[in-house]
Amino acid sequence: MIKGTPELIAGRREEIINACEKLYQAKSFKEITLKEIGNEVPFSRPTIYNYFETKEEIFLALFQREYDRWNENLTAIINGNEQMTKAELAKEIAASLSGREQLLKLLSMNNYDMEANSRQELLTAFKQSYGHSMHLMCMLLEKFCPDMRAAEIQNFIYTFYPFMFGIYPYTAVTEKQRTAMKEAGINYVYQTVYELTYSCLIRLLGE
Repeated sequence: MIKGTPELIAGRREEIINACEKLYQAKSFKEITLKEIGNEVPFSRPTIYNYFETKEEIFLALFQREYDRWNENLTAIINGNEQMTKAELAKEIAASLSGREQLLKLLSMNNYDMEANSRQELLTAFKQSYGHSMHLMCMLLEKFCPDMRAAEIQNFIYTFYPFMFGIYPYTAVTEKQRTAMKEAGINYVYQTVYELTYSCLIRLLGE
């Protein structure tokens, strides 16, 4: 049992996640250690173990927070519009993801290891946020694409969500990767998150 007020517990947990996020902006998952995360928080490193047992659990919490933030974007689309064409809906969803680079970066990671090294209750909490995003996406389609049948909505979900795993690698390209593509003779057309996502959505929505 973690000691302290709910506010203190929530605050320290958030500080740990923020420290992880800060490091992740400059380093890869493999390069980041619990020791480095501990150096970024204003309390002792052993205190981290009161909240998270592994580095993977911290990343999973960051992942959950990113889904929660995207869920807020999706909810705003639902509540802020009465009617939209499929093209307009595609633009709104694409725009919501173009501002969620951290979520897309986490999606491109090896999620199997992250989930395997996290406690069941933390994994369940993450899956609730992930599932909520799917539910919100279904609500968007039901509201703005009333011609779509239940089977078509399900097919959309099981195509678009796997597609999201590849958005970051195809849009966040380093100079080293660009040079390698050029040297390999690959005439690749680079796109932004918005462009790539919008193109996929338009095809899935049949617009």
